[in-house]
Order: sequence, then structure tokens, then C-alpha cells
Amino acid sequence: MKSFLRLVVFLLSLQLTAQNTPWSEDLMTTPEKSNYQKTSTYADVMDFIKAIQAKSSLMHLEFMGKSMEGKEIPVVVMANPKINSPQEAKDSGKPVIYVQGNIHSGEVEGKEVLQQLMRDILLGDKKHLLDNQIIIFAPIYNTDSNDKMEKGRRPSQEDSPVEVGIRANSQGFDLNRDGVKMEAFETEGLVQNVILKWDPEMLVDLHTTNGTWHGYGVTYAPSYHYAGQKAPYDFTWNTMLPSIVKSIDENYGVKLGPYGGYSLRQGWPTKAIYTYNHHPRYIVNQMGLRNKVGILSEAFAHDRFYKRMNGTYGFVAEILEFTHNNGREMAEINAKATQDAIDNVKQNAGKVKKGVRFKMVPLDDTFTLRAYDYIAYNKEGKQRYSRSGKIIEIPNVQNHSKFEAEVESTLPRGYFLPKSMKHIVDHLRKQGVMVTELKVSKRAVGEEFIMSDLSLSKRKFEGHFMANAKGEFVAKTKKFKKGDYWIDMAQPLSNLIFYMLEPQSDDGLVTWNFFDDYFNEKGIEKKPVAYPVFKYYKLR
Repeated sequence: MKSFLRLVVFLLSLQLTAQNTPWSEDLMTTPEKSNYQKTSTYADVMDFIKAIQAKSSLMHLEFMGKSMEGKEIPVVVMANPKINSPQEAKDSGKPVIYVQGNIHSGEVEGKEVLQQLMRDILLGDKKHLLDNQIIIFAPIYNTDSNDKMEKGRRPSQEDSPVEVGIRANSQGFDLNRDGVKMEAFETEGLVQNVILKWDPEMLVDLHTTNGTWHGYGVTYAPSYHYAGQKAPYDFTWNTMLPSIVKSIDENYGVKLGPYGGYSLRQGWPTKAIYTYNHHPRYIVNQMGLRNKVGILSEAFAHDRFYKRMNGTYGFVAEILEFTHNNGREMAEINAKATQDAIDNVKQNAGKVKKGVRFKMVPLDDTFTLRAYDYIAYNKEGKQRYSRSGKIIEIPNVQNHSKFEAEVESTLPRGYFLPKSMKHIVDHLRKQGVMVTELKVSKRAVGEEFIMSDLSLSKRKFEGHFMANAKGEFVAKTKKFKKGDYWIDMAQPLSNLIFYMLEPQSDDGLVTWNFFDDYFNEKGIEKKPVAYPVFKYYKLR
């Protein structure tokens, strides 16, 4: 018995010693070393990654591509045992989970937290997270703009940290609006060398909002897309997020709630919050059209830097704990969603309609919102509000985070494009779409969209005058020749294809001006013009 007690004491002492062993300086992040006054430069992040790589046998480092200024964008693949390729990941049978930070370089918490979690997973007390999953981190997605630091960039953060980078990338694009048009170097690298290459079951995108003062440490949103399969969304909203709301409060003391803003113009206490829109230009939303799980994380700018980091760290850690325990179930749900999308095309093409333009509506159930209270007062005969320091709970608040179709279109069996549309085909292939070049002629029965009007927005958005198409579908039989292109919709990305190619889609390729030259050449200003993408229901 004495020997047994001595052994227990010895093991406990070893455990306590391990827990209290200090990190070497090269394994400390820039915020930790600067008392949270500074955020990491690109060189800091790369030095940190290389320091961990030298000490861990469970890490594979690669790069999703280069920025406009030539900076390589690091991708850290963590697995036990170590894997070096997507094929090895597939052979392991473990789900792949992807988390990225720094899509907006002024929102630095994700970048710093992913470095901390790398350290804790590979060298610290979270190694168990690699037992049942493969974890991929991209801590510094927007590499160029990260280092363009100045004071006062995000005044709502009250110089915490003192200097941060800028929002847009070196091409002037907001990387979180580029998911469909894919014009940025970074977006193409993400889609080609992470999403398509490693096929993650989930993408988590880490942000910091300047928006409404909620009483939460972090807010979340799932992948919003109602043209996609619903099962991954249902799993995220009904199972995963409620579980994490409880665990992050218990383990990190962080209150977690739904993302959304409110307007004081509607009075106080508020009766409703409103999320961001459903467009797949947002990479989180696009994951829904890829039959995968997407999660948006938004820390709050009004919290101090260290507090924002604690909340974001807790959220990512609890997500990974959840996927550690439930990742295989999530992968099965995603796989079934993919098969359901394919089966829907095979069984219902020409019979069912799907949404292409949506409006935001409230969820069926209300919820209790945590928020900072406001004090009402009169100024010049008008009621105004001043924010207090007190957090209150407001019952029966509507959450406008559901989307209903305003315009629908019939689901086709597939599409045909003339060989002159090779630039469209090239873009679709970059997104992972399977397109076949015809070797023999095919005759198809379907519909042609006759565009009566193509109106452009008066102001540029992300370098584009967004287009809105009006017209109608007309039944037609057409023959396509050798060299033309054929898209069979019975493939995994059928929902994404549908949303990009339908002419009335609110975030498709027509919206992003991919067809403007064609329509102008055909004289759309003077007469109706046939949309060059033909949707078919059967082949003859």
C-alpha cells in the first residue's frame, strides 16, 4: 500500500511539474510577450510556426498559395500519427476540421488564438484533440495587409492592441466577399488547396465585429444557405452550437450567443436582432452549398484584446472538443447531404423549384438576448438613448436569421454552355465543378432564359457594378456540338452550380458581371437576349 501511495505521489508530482513547465520564449505569442499591446507580424507568425515544427512530430506545414506581394500563406496540418497528404488523411478515416484567422487583418484575435492552440495541441494539454480528427489551421490568411499596421485603424477597440493591419487584401478586395467571384489570390488558394484538396467537413472563420454591444463574449452564426441541403445546418444549429454554448460557459466563463445587430430606432428594449445575409460570397455560407458545416465566430471590439482572445480561444477549443467527440457523425451527415443533393437531381429535375433570391425573416422561436442596457433621455424634444455599463437579459426577442425564397427556379438535370463560354467553364472548374467537353453532339430538352433587362448598380461593390437580370424561361430543344460544354448536375456540388448559374440568382455569376461582355455584344440595351447557359431536363 505504501509503494502504491508513493507511486501516486510521484505521478502527481510529474503531472504538476509538466503543468508548470514554462514555455521557451520562441513559443510565446507576440501579445503574450507584449502584455497584449501588440499583435503578430507575418514574420512573427512564421517564426512561431517553425519553432513548433522543430519540437513536434505531429505537424505538417504547407502553403495554400502566395499573396499578391509574394508572401506564402501557411497551412498547418496537425494529426496523430502525422500525415503529409490528403490521401493519408482520407485513409485514416478521420474527419478533417479547418479553422482560419485574419481574413480581415484588423481582426487579430483568430490569428493569435490559432497560434496558442497549435502550441497547446502539439506540445501542451490538448493533444487528445488529435485522437479522432485531423485539424488544419491557417492563422494568417490575409498575409500582406496584416503588416500594414497603423494606430487608430479600429477606434472601437480603443487601441487594444495599439496597431493593427487593414481590412482589404493587396488587390483591394474584401476576402470575405470573394467566395463566388474568386478574384483574390488568397481565395483561389483557399478553395483549390484547402477546401478541394483536403475536403474539410467544417470551416470555422474567426472575426471581430464593430457592431452591436451584446452581453456575450463571442457570437456565432452557422452556414446560411437555403438553396443547399438542410441537414448540415440543422446539425450545427440544433446540436453543435447549443452544446458549445454550455461547455464554453462552464470551462471558460464565456457567454456565447447568436450573431446579429439591433437598431435603437425601433426602441428599447429591442424586440429583434438581424444577422448578416445569406450570400455564398461569404465563405462560411458557401460551405452550406458544398454540403458541409460552416461556423462564423465574432468576438466583440469593445472588449479588451486579452478578453477577446480568451473568448475566441474558448470557442475554437470547445468546437474542437465537440468534433473530437462527434466529428464522425458530422461527416456522415455531410456525406448523406451530398448524396441527397445528387439523388434530388436524378429524381426531381424538372419537377421541383429551388430559391435563387431570398429575404430575411425571423426564426419561429424567440430567445432571451444578453445585451448592455440603455438609458432613455430627451434631447430637444426627441427621445435618445445612452448605453449603460449594465448587462441585462431581454426575453422574447426575435432572431431574424432565416431566409425565405422570393424568386424560385426549376431544378435542372444539367446545363450546356457553348464553347465560347470557356472562361465560365474555367471558373466553375476552379470551384471544383465537374464539366465535360463534348466529343459528340447532344440534343437537350429544357428551357432558355430570355433576358429582357440587365440593370447594373450605380455604385461599385468590390470592384463590380452588381447586375440584376429580368426575363423569363422559354421551353426549347437545342443541339450542342463537339467542343461545347456539358454539366451533369448529378454531382456533389449541384447546389453551388445551381446558385452560380441561374440567371436570377442574387449572388451568381450574372450578378458578378461574368456575362456582361456577352450581353453587351448581343445588344441587351436594345432587345432581349438569350442567356448562353441552357438548362435541360432530359437528353434526346
